[in-house]
Amino acid sequence: MDLELTEEQRIFRESIRNFIEKEVAPLVEEAEEKEAFPLGLFRKMGELGYLCVRYPVEMGGGGADKVTECILVEELCRVCAGIAGGILVQSGLATEPLYRFGPQELRERFLYPAIRGEKIGAFALTEPDAGSDAASIRTRAIREGDHYVLQGTKMFITNGPICDFAVVAATVDPSRKAKGISLFVVERGTEGFRVARKLKKVGNRSAETGELIFEECRIPAANLIGGEEGRGFHQIRDTLTSGRITYGARCTGVAQAAYEASLRFARERVQFGRPIIQFQVNRFKLADMAMKIDIMRSYTYRVARLSDMGARVMKEASMVKLFCSETLQQILSQAMQIHGGYGYMMEYPVQRFWRDGRLFTITEGTSEIHHMIIAQELGF
Repeated sequence: MDLELTEEQRIFRESIRNFIEKEVAPLVEEAEEKEAFPLGLFRKMGELGYLCVRYPVEMGGGGADKVTECILVEELCRVCAGIAGGILVQSGLATEPLYRFGPQELRERFLYPAIRGEKIGAFALTEPDAGSDAASIRTRAIREGDHYVLQGTKMFITNGPICDFAVVAATVDPSRKAKGISLFVVERGTEGFRVARKLKKVGNRSAETGELIFEECRIPAANLIGGEEGRGFHQIRDTLTSGRITYGARCTGVAQAAYEASLRFARERVQFGRPIIQFQVNRFKLADMAMKIDIMRSYTYRVARLSDMGARVMKEASMVKLFCSETLQQILSQAMQIHGGYGYMMEYPVQRFWRDGRLFTITEGTSEIHHMIIAQELGF
């Protein structure tokens, strides 16, 4: 397998890096301080085909492959993981079920405007009492004629406070566990759908996260994704598999940012009469970080290429997510150590990388869950 980037991918990397440094980087400080996503980015990226880069050009996307999407994600996270989080939900979790399984009517109403950045999407799966055990969600969808009535609560929903629509996982029959789950599109403004609160977080502060409430929320039966009850769990699984590959790039971007900040600091910080990069202990730390980042990036691209080729990558996607998120913790720890006391001060960006990256072993499947998936895929 050719692991080198194509000329087109290299050009894209340069273009998206220039865009992010010009259009995203200046927004980071204010977005983090206010804990608010810079909403104008959705339309700006949508107009250029960057927002949902993997969807077809005729839909308004970039027509790119999975590797190219990983390049974009890495460059975004290198600048700000929080802002990247809001973009990633839009380009993946909130829209992929519509792209892969949605009828044309739902695509026209929600997917195409989302690709253009005209509507903001959220993906509502996790609940206060159902996280890793997604098959145990309690949000109900009860059929009443040509409508479903939703009742339940969703927690930790990225883009929840700012979304125009949410793809909501609900069960039509709790006794059927995973086989009873379906996905529905719920539009903002629908009676019974409200944002209970915006959540304050340790990191990823510019990604707006909320608790969503559905109280006798009545939606058209046509808003059922896939047109058949009980298909939601498989739709979720396929969507998350793609997202776990992307997570490799997400971790790599934060790791790269931490490495660059540490290298710069080590060259500038003088102790005992010389820059601390001249001490072997720090040179070895930086060398170790660079090595791990290269492995993270290479493995992410490999599995992304396998996905582009149509291979089944359930095991490999979990390996990417598990390896990269856990390796990131090692890199962030070393970055903080190199910065010493300054790393603990808010004026240095490494503390943000540290706070942001800590989330990555938890969301979209904890490390423990991915160990389980890998073991099952290996047959034991």
